[in-house]
Amino acid sequence: MGSIDVVREFIERINEHDVDGLSAVLTEDHRFIDSLGSVFLGRGTLRLGWADYFRLVSDYRIIVDEFAEGRSSLLLVGSVEGRSAGVEWKVPAAWRAVVHHGRLAEWQVYVDNEPLRASLRFPDPPPAA
Repeated sequence: MGSIDVVREFIERINEHDVDGLSAVLTEDHRFIDSLGSVFLGRGTLRLGWADYFRLVSDYRIIVDEFAEGRSSLLLVGSVEGRSAGVEWKVPAAWRAVVHHGRLAEWQVYVDNEPLRASLRFPDPPPAA
C-alpha cells in the first residue's frame, strides 16, 4: 500500500468514526500534532483521543480536495465539518502526513478550531439587574 493509500484509509476510518480501524493504520509510536502545536504520542493515546473526540464532535468528517506528495511527507488541503453542542460547523483545513512502512507515523493538523471552541462555551450570563 502506497503512502497516499495509507492516508486515504486513515481518513476513511475517521469519517466512519472507526476507532479500531484508524488505530490499526497508526504506527505504535504515532505522533499527532494538533492545530495549537500540542503533541500526542503513541497509538494507545491516540486511540483514546479519537474516541473522546468523536463523542465531543458528532458527524465529524474530513473532506480532502487535494493531495501533494513531497520527499518525506504528504500535504493535504480541504475542510473539516462536524457538530458540537448542537451547532454545525465547517472550516478550511490542511494536514501533513508521514508514512513509514505502510503505517501512519505522523499526522499534523492545521485548522481554525474556533467554531468548535465557540460551540462548547457556556453562554454569557444575563447582566445583573
